[in-house]
Amino acid sequence: MTHNWNTIRDEVTQYLQDLIRIDTTNPPGNETRAAEYLASVFKREGIEPLVLESAPGRGNIIARLKGDGRAAPLLLMVHLDVVPVEPDKWEHPPFDGKIVNGYLWGRGALDTKQLAAMELMVMLLLKREGKPLARDVIFMGNADEEAGGKLGAGWIVQHHPDLIRAEYAINEGGGFGIEFLGHKFFTCQTGEKGTARFTMRTRGRPGHASQPHPDNAVLKLADAIQKIGAAKFPLHVTPTVRVFFESVAAKLGQPYAMFLRALLDPKQHDAVMPRLPISESMRSMIYAMLHNTVTPTILHAGTKINVIPSVAEAQCDARLLPGFSADDLLRELRPIIGNHVEIEFQDNTPGREADHRTPLFETITRVMARHTPDAPVLPYLVVGATDARHVTKLGTRVYGFCPMFAPMDELDTVHGHNERISIDNVLFGTRVLYDVVSEFCSDTR
Repeated sequence: MTHNWNTIRDEVTQYLQDLIRIDTTNPPGNETRAAEYLASVFKREGIEPLVLESAPGRGNIIARLKGDGRAAPLLLMVHLDVVPVEPDKWEHPPFDGKIVNGYLWGRGALDTKQLAAMELMVMLLLKREGKPLARDVIFMGNADEEAGGKLGAGWIVQHHPDLIRAEYAINEGGGFGIEFLGHKFFTCQTGEKGTARFTMRTRGRPGHASQPHPDNAVLKLADAIQKIGAAKFPLHVTPTVRVFFESVAAKLGQPYAMFLRALLDPKQHDAVMPRLPISESMRSMIYAMLHNTVTPTILHAGTKINVIPSVAEAQCDARLLPGFSADDLLRELRPIIGNHVEIEFQDNTPGREADHRTPLFETITRVMARHTPDAPVLPYLVVGATDARHVTKLGTRVYGFCPMFAPMDELDTVHGHNERISIDNVLFGTRVLYDVVSEFCSDTR
């Protein structure tokens, strides 16, 4: 079937605008409004959806296109909530969905309402053309991913697993094109880091602030935070990261291949990293791919300006490479901050890695070779976390793949100010995803 991609571009862009204009800031979420909007589109096209609330206003939506059962289902998953904004810091209002100079602006334009619009459009195109499918194609739009997913994907996995049970899933977290040392690559997320969030606590002698002394809980906490900021955590190379860098090195050739391989060597890493002519954003990403990380984010101490508090606390967001636990992190952290600082873990969600040698990854690679022949697809470790942490409990292999190409300064607007996506990328992502899903779900190899 021949598609009019100009018309499809306008349609999928409108869906994205509509979704951005539905404020699903989490907290409080209010994702039911977005789920009901998607449900209305599905119903109009003859696809019967389910909207399931885990709590009042916390809606999740599931819709299914039936295949003939020759192969197990494919899940298209996405989250509908977004992180908070500081509207006064934006050039254009974050929930207006304005199009300015070829870009659609708004919170969720990159995380991840663009993927919701693309996956919705793929479902509609498959339905309209009546394409025979060997697999069911399931759409799942979730609440609460930005707060851990307990009211979204986690709740669905716990209470309605049979509605989303699938062999493979396509999720956020990959597909972004990157330019690295003059060459273009596309990523497909096959792994992601885990979390080990904790409270770091120090204690000291309280007293009047007019009589300072060194046994001050605030000073002790500040010292621990400074040490974390200056520390070099041990380097670890996971299988996904090794394949990623070895593949990049093979494409770049010398002299960069030698430097990239040296990044994976604990004895050479620190010397080589500053010599690479890359952006600071890229440098930070590479560091996070190769290390467990700790970032202090929230500080608490004192109740009155003239009183030295007896306790000071910092909440820290730790991200762990696949295969590492909170105990492993503690063994790396203690030599840095010492034994006098208390550590209280709030959670420990393990990271994950999936094999990239699968039929779905092969389909993604084959499709991308047609669309961007000079930019290979590489398995990739995402340094954040996604709803894959929940869905993989059902045995589903989850790949992050939302295809688009953008410079790092645009990608850095995720969770930041002025989040936006080019209309060209909205169309590109839709076309690629359609080809991947259409070919994979009609092929039983």
